[in-house]
Amino acid sequence: MSQADARTTRNPAAPLINELTTLFRRWRTIALLSALAAVPVLIGIAVRVTQGRGGGSDTSGPAFVGSIAQNGLFVSFTALVVSIPVFLPLTVSVVAGDTIAGEASLGTLRYLLVAPIGRVRLLVVKFIGTLAFVVAAVLALVVFGVLIGAILFHIGPVPLLSGNTVGFGGFVVRLLLLAAYSTVSLVGLTALGLFISTLTSVPVGAMAATVVLAAVTQVADALPQLSWLHPWLFSHYWLGLGDFLRSPMVWNSFGQNALLQLGYLVVFGLLAWARLTTKDILS
Repeated sequence: MSQADARTTRNPAAPLINELTTLFRRWRTIALLSALAAVPVLIGIAVRVTQGRGGGSDTSGPAFVGSIAQNGLFVSFTALVVSIPVFLPLTVSVVAGDTIAGEASLGTLRYLLVAPIGRVRLLVVKFIGTLAFVVAAVLALVVFGVLIGAILFHIGPVPLLSGNTVGFGGFVVRLLLLAAYSTVSLVGLTALGLFISTLTSVPVGAMAATVVLAAVTQVADALPQLSWLHPWLFSHYWLGLGDFLRSPMVWNSFGQNALLQLGYLVVFGLLAWARLTTKDILS
């Protein structure tokens, strides 16, 4: 047994630690997180410049965008709403599509399975690693939204969508719930990307297929003719996070969303397991 194998045997968490270390040291990961962090910064600057030119906030567009000028804490919420349909799925698809296909393209997949890690354990490690990226991506939007909002705008009691007002601490709790909601919303896409990644040794193909499916799902969710299908689409509840900005908070969307994402995780997790445990690993 090699020294690496001995370390893996002594420390069961070693593969996960190595995966997380490798993932967050990659320049691609740093670039993706930086691009997401730039979203709230650009939103804040755009609203500030518009406010400065017109002598007041621009009332066009969604109401919560205009609310940024009155309270900078709305930058985080706006960044999440803007990013969930496009930017978050895009970045998650890149990372998820590269999980298995990336190792196969580099010729390291066979050596990982000999480590010894095992195919099931490898899938679990890759999924947790991708989910850790999802958490980091969502937190990048929230944290930088709060920072740029505090720098450019007034921070104070926050008016909710229901008309009530909460203090800074209460809104921070709601922001954390919004981050949790957004993270849960992307579990299904993460599992789907992991499964697609087991089907090919070309990571770009897996990334592109995952992005396309995310886009097609949202298009289908917007068609009233497919209303019977909407509750089964993993993107159906993505924009339900606004329920946490009401008083009292509404948990129905969160529960339905979590149950739906769990279903996708089970289905595509089993498909990924079936694919990886039956295929011949040649690279």
